[in-house]
Amino acid sequence: MRIVVVGATGNLGTALLTRLQSEPAVTQIVGVARRVPNTAAAPYSAVEWHPLDIADDRATERLATVFAGADAVVHLGWALQPNRDEATLWRTNVTGTRAILAAVARAGVPHILAASSVGAYSAGPKHRRVDENWPTGGLHTSHYSRHKAVNERAFERFEAENPGVRVTLMRPGLVFQRRAAAELHGLFLGPLLPTGWLGLIRPPVVPLPVQTIFQAVHASDVADAFCRAIDRREAGAFNLAAEPVLTPPLIAEALGASRSVPVRLAAARLLVWATWKLRLQPTDPGWIDIAAGVPVMSTERARTVLGWSPQVSATDALAEVVQGLADGSRVMASPPLSGQHSPRSRG
Repeated sequence: MRIVVVGATGNLGTALLTRLQSEPAVTQIVGVARRVPNTAAAPYSAVEWHPLDIADDRATERLATVFAGADAVVHLGWALQPNRDEATLWRTNVTGTRAILAAVARAGVPHILAASSVGAYSAGPKHRRVDENWPTGGLHTSHYSRHKAVNERAFERFEAENPGVRVTLMRPGLVFQRRAAAELHGLFLGPLLPTGWLGLIRPPVVPLPVQTIFQAVHASDVADAFCRAIDRREAGAFNLAAEPVLTPPLIAEALGASRSVPVRLAAARLLVWATWKLRLQPTDPGWIDIAAGVPVMSTERARTVLGWSPQVSATDALAEVVQGLADGSRVMASPPLSGQHSPRSRG
């Protein structure tokens, strides 16, 4: 099989390249990224690379050439920065997705898979689990959530207009792995907030809103789900998350604190908004809304249809990235994973 991965140098992309290289049925892996990695280093060495910006006006034409002869295309390209310039993010996240879908149709690719997110879901319950039929209207206060919801509609239209193409959407919780620590630090914390102290000092408490209840999954387990869907040619949406559901006490434990201290959601949101406006850190308050508002997902469909079972617990995945933040772990072969975020950074 010839598999093309768009956004192949970031958190999920790197994990998927690693996983695909262990698949005997995969005979050729093609990587698409705006910034090509060090092709002498694993897992990037066994890949045919095409430097390409999916936000470019001619992206559809160029992508169709790359996609020709592919058995499946996996779309992982996404921009999280520059957070204050939604128009630029839209060009990559939404217009870029449309270019990929048009190129898939033009090249006659039989299977398109993409990373959606728990962030695509409308606000939902924390006390019970929802399946893939929960509305994907997003949260209007988060540009990330809005863009994911818009893309869900784009995939629905594409599927209706191209009945011969299988469409698979993965909706993972927060995706963690140790080698993504530098990327996550740059995207969400910024250069003014050091994290090396995490390996030296145990904070006595961690202040968190009680609504901060969310799910996480290790990047390797998400990659496994993609490979299973490719191998089984399964279509549809799949929720992906490991156990347990992360709550304030578990988050505090992962950070080395003895306990969490509840704070008002409005106060936490105001603090994030103020520090974001002052450019002290790059995370907008929409991410607080996602953590507090998205539902807890059921992963029954992925377990039943794909035979998927996460091998890393959510707490271990979180602890792994916290340790990476503490010791400055970075992957120098990949620009995103090395923490080299350009003004238009994307995976």
